[in-house]
Amino acid sequence: MKKIVYLFAAVLLFASCEKEEIGGTATESLAGQWYVHVDAVDEDGDLVYSDNELYGIGNFLLLTYNTSANTADTLFVDDLENFWTFKVKVSCNTSDKTFGYDDYVDNFKYESGVKLTEGKILNGAATTPSGMPADSIMFYIEFDDDYTEDEEGNPIYVPEAYGFAKYRVSGYRYTGFKNDD
Repeated sequence: MKKIVYLFAAVLLFASCEKEEIGGTATESLAGQWYVHVDAVDEDGDLVYSDNELYGIGNFLLLTYNTSANTADTLFVDDLENFWTFKVKVSCNTSDKTFGYDDYVDNFKYESGVKLTEGKILNGAATTPSGMPADSIMFYIEFDDDYTEDEEGNPIYVPEAYGFAKYRVSGYRYTGFKNDD
C-alpha cells in the first residue's frame, strides 16, 4: 500500500510540473510601449512646427494594446495623459501592422472626438538615442476640441490659427534602457 501512495505522489508531482504554454494577444505585433514626440504638420505631412516650437512636451510614453475582446482587428492607443489625454479604439491590421480610423471616434478619457489616421509600425526602422535599432511607430491625429480664443474671445480652431493641419506622432518602441530615455 505504501508503494502505491508513493507512486501516486510521484505521478502528481510530475503532472503538476507541466508548464502550460501561454499565448500572446491577438494584437501582439502592434502592442507595446512607445517613446514618442508630436509635431504639427500640413496636409502633406510636412513639418510646420516641431514639438519644441509648439508645446515643448518632448518625448513621452504612449501605449498600444488589445481590447478586452482580444480581436485582431481592434487596438487601443493611449497617451497616458501625456499629450492630449486621449484613449481611442481604432481598427487595425496585424498582418501589415497598420492602424487608424478615417473618421472621428470617441475619446475614452473625456467627451471629445479623435481622428487617428495612417498609423503604422515598422520593424527595426527606428534608431534609439543609444544607437540601437528598434521598431518605429507613426500616426496622424486630430482633435475636435482643439480650440483657443482670439483677442476678442472668439473660439478659433488651433490648426487653422497656426497654419497646420494635424499632429504627427512618431517614435520608437520603448527599450527600458536608461540611455534610450
